[in-house]
Amino acid sequence: MKKIKTGIYGLNPLLDGGFNVNSTNVIVGTAGAGKTTFATQFIRRGIDEGVDGIFVSLDENRDQIINEAIEMGWTDIHRSLRDNSLVFIDASGKDFSEFVREDLTRFVDDWKGTNARVVVDPLTPVIWSTKDLYEQRELITFLFRQIRKIGTLLCSLEEHGTQGDLSGREVIIPMYLADTVIHLRHKTFENPEKRMVKIHKCRNSRHSKMAHPYRIMKGFGMVIQCRGTMPDNERGQIDHLKDMLLELKGRIPNPLWKRLSEATNYLKDSDFKAPESMLETEWNISPEELITYVMDDAPKKDDVLKNTPK
Repeated sequence: MKKIKTGIYGLNPLLDGGFNVNSTNVIVGTAGAGKTTFATQFIRRGIDEGVDGIFVSLDENRDQIINEAIEMGWTDIHRSLRDNSLVFIDASGKDFSEFVREDLTRFVDDWKGTNARVVVDPLTPVIWSTKDLYEQRELITFLFRQIRKIGTLLCSLEEHGTQGDLSGREVIIPMYLADTVIHLRHKTFENPEKRMVKIHKCRNSRHSKMAHPYRIMKGFGMVIQCRGTMPDNERGQIDHLKDMLLELKGRIPNPLWKRLSEATNYLKDSDFKAPESMLETEWNISPEELITYVMDDAPKKDDVLKNTPK
């Protein structure tokens, strides 16, 4: 199965290389878990290789999403908007059932076969547009089938009710129909720093069966820790990271090096070590480990040239 990089640092190894091409992928989480951050990183990763991104917003307005993306390190997002490699569709306030069956069909006719990355954030209003379970399933099936004609789909789902209980009506149907289901566990009341990610399924692919800690790091976005521990280091972790980047200068694409260098300005040493209230095994990441995740997700020069329009 051909894979595409997710854009989420540390996630690709957990999915045996990334998302399957032309697959439907669902991210489930409560408010503040990082669903929109995940979505913008996914879109940005494709644009880095010359692949168009389509962001369908059913809730937050366009400017809010753009501002959040800039805060997470996508500082040149306006350039992507100007050259139309990133397209926003604001579907908030619309009849979602009508939007899926009519507007979406026309949109697919224009974008069919482009291999674009498509985000629907969140998918929940589409489900709530009808109370009939059969019609919900039919609507989601239709949406998934149509988007596959364009490229690879990522949907976010709001988690309501008891946290961790993924049997609610707003999540059960799309989870069943999707190819990949990823749960962002964010226990806001128990411990706001405790964030874990769990892959519940990934069709036609191996994947991690364990829960892994993650953080949202300003400048880098979402980072998932999938291996390694932080070595003892008397020097500050940020200084250590900057030294490593200096060694990489000239050995990696300059735009990537510049992006990483800018991102270090947002970090604090505490971003690398778990708070005292947490077990060290839950979040304890080294600069070396972070760089490994970034390099694993980084586009290769051949991929950029291959996907850039002539």
